[in-house]
Amino acid sequence: MTFQQVSEPYDVLVVGGSGVDTIVRVGALPVPSADSHAVPPIREWAGHTGTGVALGCAALGLATGFVDFLGDDPPGALVRERLAGSGVDFRPLISPHGTRRAINLVSPDGRRMSFYDARDPLDLRMPPEHYLPLLRRTRHVHLSISHFARYLYDDIEALGIPISTDLHDWDGLTEHHRAFAFRSDLVFLSTAGAGERIGQIMREIIREGRAKAVIATAGAGGAYLLTPDDRTPRLVPAAVPSAPVVDSNGAGDAFTCGFLYGRLSGEDLEECARLGAVAGAHACTAAGTHTALAEPDDLRAAVTPPPPPPPIPAAESQVSSTGA
Repeated sequence: MTFQQVSEPYDVLVVGGSGVDTIVRVGALPVPSADSHAVPPIREWAGHTGTGVALGCAALGLATGFVDFLGDDPPGALVRERLAGSGVDFRPLISPHGTRRAINLVSPDGRRMSFYDARDPLDLRMPPEHYLPLLRRTRHVHLSISHFARYLYDDIEALGIPISTDLHDWDGLTEHHRAFAFRSDLVFLSTAGAGERIGQIMREIIREGRAKAVIATAGAGGAYLLTPDDRTPRLVPAAVPSAPVVDSNGAGDAFTCGFLYGRLSGEDLEECARLGAVAGAHACTAAGTHTALAEPDDLRAAVTPPPPPPPIPAAESQVSSTGA
């Protein structure tokens, strides 16, 4: 597929991570063992992490590009349809291996369990002539942990562009994630895979890599922020959703978008994390994947305290005839 030379700069270029999520709403997680379960209607959504970050950044007014491999198949058409008109400059290459899929089980309280279809072969590579013209006009690159994306690091670093990535539920041990963890400037992950070891893993990323900040999200428990100047992670309180929690699919991606919005606007790291928390909470208020995208007013209204009420005018002094 041939694209014209990019004429406008990107605030964010997202690399990898498109696909389709099939959402199955279940009564509880884990699902009890049974031959079959009756469930509400099963829906398919354009999803996965790259799609979410691209859509979320564009909704926040950031000029956003997106490159990935996509199948010439019905799931790929669903992704294209979702991105059309979103403001995302989507530039996919056709993959003969088809569009990635995931089955996500979602409980009534919004928690989810995902079964990810990692169909890309290990020898899949994106040709430099496809992504280099885009990199040269980009302020920031967000790499998904798709295998092919690791081979872009040398070119991105040579251009001096800051990089973020999301390790998702990394346990600190799986080798696949290590290059992403240690070669990125901003590293996001969740506490789900590491449990009580999350602080140790965050410190390892800072010590062994180049990260200026590591952010671990903990759902309703908030998030943790660690910088090279910190001895221990700082707690970032969870934001209160503006509506009942329905579905947590895409909440981590939304957190990343809110954080990047703050970072590219010149906010300090704690403020970026607060913006991320608001965007993540907002994403949980609608069913499906990437269906509730925060806009700038949503972030600022939730983070900026309301102005104090005007002072109550003092009553005029009353003097009695006796001088009291």
